Amino acid sequence: MEGGVAAEQGTVTCASWIRRPEEAHLVALGKSKHGNFPASFQIFTFDRLTTSLSSSPSATFEFEDGCDPVSLAVHPSGDDIICSTTKSGCRVFELHDQEKNLKLLAKDLKPLQNVGPQKCLAFSTDGSRFAAGGVDGHLRIYEWPSMRVIVDQPKAHQGFNDMDFSLDSEFLASTSTDGSARIWNANDGVPVNSLTRTSDEKIELCRFSKDGTKPFLFCTVQKGNKSITVVWDISTWDKIGFKRLLRKPACVMSISLDGKYLAQGSKDGDVCVVSVKKMEVCHWSKRLHLGYPVSSLDFCPSERVVLSTSNEWGAMVTKLNVPADWKEWQLYILLIGLFLASAVLFYIFFENSDLFWNFPMAKDQPARPKLGSYVGDHQSDDKNMWGPVDM
Repeated sequence: MEGGVAAEQGTVTCASWIRRPEEAHLVALGKSKHGNFPASFQIFTFDRLTTSLSSSPSATFEFEDGCDPVSLAVHPSGDDIICSTTKSGCRVFELHDQEKNLKLLAKDLKPLQNVGPQKCLAFSTDGSRFAAGGVDGHLRIYEWPSMRVIVDQPKAHQGFNDMDFSLDSEFLASTSTDGSARIWNANDGVPVNSLTRTSDEKIELCRFSKDGTKPFLFCTVQKGNKSITVVWDISTWDKIGFKRLLRKPACVMSISLDGKYLAQGSKDGDVCVVSVKKMEVCHWSKRLHLGYPVSSLDFCPSERVVLSTSNEWGAMVTKLNVPADWKEWQLYILLIGLFLASAVLFYIFFENSDLFWNFPMAKDQPARPKLGSYVGDHQSDDKNMWGPVDM
């Protein structure tokens, strides 16, 4: 393996970052039963300096026998995490910080009890919507936290493969195990469009752009033996281009919160990161999860770090080899420096200019000293610089 740091070995089925204040972000892991160790939901702290997770969890919840975690979704606030399980539907974990001690309060999510495993879970960008896509193809969209039903569509797909909310939380894109993809209005549940494809194309993964300037939808498409990334314009739902990025079948895709980077994980353990602006690969971790599909992939909320998992190699954190971002305080210092430099240049230019408005003072006014008076004027001793001129 190369390019990553092992964080938690084996049995990890799903994972996600948890945004916290002051960039003290956490990581949530769902772990299946392994030997004498029961299935569990765990919270780990993240060290920015070493780019690693803590050696032991800060909080743990153990599931009952026969109940393994399937998928995770974290609310944008970082206070609520929903976990789908193989046996007892979905559970919501409330995260509480008590004197620097993390505590989990686990509750059954009543509208999603006994609904079967949910392959896809997602919160909208503004946190007002929650969507669940079942292995059985059942789509459910709720208001959060009231859990008022917006959509309850039993036959939305043959089986869910992936889903994502748009940046404005207006649309939900979903893909099916049969290769189709649909767009839903997240406010009323009305189907908006079905993405066009040829008979030999299968749309597998989907992510909306997140930079606020380009209204795009990125989808991985398997076309025969080729795997490509196709871009749709969400204002018209027309294809605007495609490119081969990972150059092998992708099984998971993620986009950074600022929309600058797109990541894909392959079925044999590779992870590539793409600059959205140029649509070029800028980081590649080959054999990161050697020989096993990458099961989850998530960007750190504030660092250029990705979290990836696989059933064999567990969770890994990888620092990306991409240009460092400007911090807010660095931008302020740069602006102040530019302002001061501009002020000095303006003063020097004004003192040495021959502009008409730089006229001499009247006799009853004190003369304004020239810049040369401070450093010495060796050009002339003539006291009547403005005397008569012989025309």
